[in-house]
Amino acid sequence: MRIITLSREFGSGGREVGKRLADELGVAYYDREIIAEVAEKSAMDENYVEYALDKGLLHNFRFTFSHTFSHVAMMNDNVCELFMVQNQVVRRLAENGDCVIVGRSADAVLDDLHPFKLFVYADLPAKIARCRQRAGMGEELSDREIEKKIKQVDKARANYHSIVGNTGWGERESYHLCVNTTGLEIKQFVPLLADYARRWFDAQEAARAQETTRAQETAPQE
Repeated sequence: MRIITLSREFGSGGREVGKRLADELGVAYYDREIIAEVAEKSAMDENYVEYALDKGLLHNFRFTFSHTFSHVAMMNDNVCELFMVQNQVVRRLAENGDCVIVGRSADAVLDDLHPFKLFVYADLPAKIARCRQRAGMGEELSDREIEKKIKQVDKARANYHSIVGNTGWGERESYHLCVNTTGLEIKQFVPLLADYARRWFDAQEAARAQETTRAQETAPQE
């Protein structure tokens, strides 16, 4: 089973990299499908589910005077349940077969399945420019406001990863390959990335085959 997990900085183009990589390899691609399934299984609004999961920690929620401590505790329970359901969904999708999974700390959740762990990042000016290109109609933010949003999103991702993983989010030691998209045309380098991934999986499979052969040769004969 060939599973690729893609973690990415906000604004780095990681989602596009993931989709193009899945298409190039001819495998399943999972991104927002995870949120939709978590919402369905939890019988909750999809927008709420996405907001709760992406924020990660409840101290980011804004409460009014009308919220009681019991209500806050209930929301904590809800978010913990959503995280558990999300992990179950990620694992089920991965076990279906070869795929690319974007975000959701899938690299940590699926560590025992030995995925190819990819991290996509970019320089801050490049991320700001990409965010500005993707902004909706009437959404005009200053560079400082965009930078603040980038830092908030990445902080939430790092916080959640620290809960489910044993390695640091965004630290190069946590991944098999880190790709800086600054100044690159994503559609042009994805075929090279796909070839790298194929070679990585081939090497892993060859190493496992050698281990199996070695174990058989050294096993005591009955």
